[in-house]
Amino acid sequence: MDETASATPVATARTSLATAGAHLLPATVTKSLLAADRAAWTRFAAHWEELSPDRYAAELGTCRLRRYGQFSLTPATGELSHLPQLPDLPFVQPDRTNPLYDGVDRHFEPLTEAFAADPVLRAALALLGRLAGALDATVTTWNAKVHPFRVVAAADGAGNPTPEGRHRDGVTLVSSLLVNRHNATGGRSTVYAPDGRELLSVTLDEPAALLVADDRSTLHGVSPIRPLDPARTAHRDVLVTTLIPQIRSARSRAAGPPAGRERC
Repeated sequence: MDETASATPVATARTSLATAGAHLLPATVTKSLLAADRAAWTRFAAHWEELSPDRYAAELGTCRLRRYGQFSLTPATGELSHLPQLPDLPFVQPDRTNPLYDGVDRHFEPLTEAFAADPVLRAALALLGRLAGALDATVTTWNAKVHPFRVVAAADGAGNPTPEGRHRDGVTLVSSLLVNRHNATGGRSTVYAPDGRELLSVTLDEPAALLVADDRSTLHGVSPIRPLDPARTAHRDVLVTTLIPQIRSARSRAAGPPAGRERC
């Protein structure tokens, strides 16, 4: 597929990634690229009701629900395969990227089979593979790490999507796809240059808005969310996906034993 035609949204995003380090795809554009109609998006968003507590975030005072999985993505052919998840291997971020979890082995429940097979997810990963090619055209296979998140803000408090503050993930491409917001204000996403300058700052407030950034040359963070109606809780659902060249095949770095379904 030719990604060089300047009139296409994908080509525009690729150019922004390669030159500015970040790009926002509006919700209407992303839904069109994913071929996701109202019914498809409703089905996709329902997977966020099946997430499990993140005990590591809870230890820091943040109520966050999540799952985790990995895919192998071949951008030239569009081939995509869900990598098997091994219970004895944790999710580990590279040294000197995430200050809260540097050197910490974290175990999360795996993606459900229905989520891993959802056509919207698979279309999103294919789209990200096309975008990531602007950052490294030599990659023949990407490792896509998939993190569906729900951050909850109590009726009288705040929820922090990035308790670690500004950080890198130690990957090539990092992305955040808004899936849903409920009774929430705040949650502004900002991409920074290494010297602290803001490169792009936006509140993802419409489902399917997609923010992508070159993680090698930028940092990112998200401001806390709070309830619009202080008598009710708020939540923010996002799909965070990162891409890095795959150097080992068919072995996961994630998914420990199930941690239970209780809610924080």
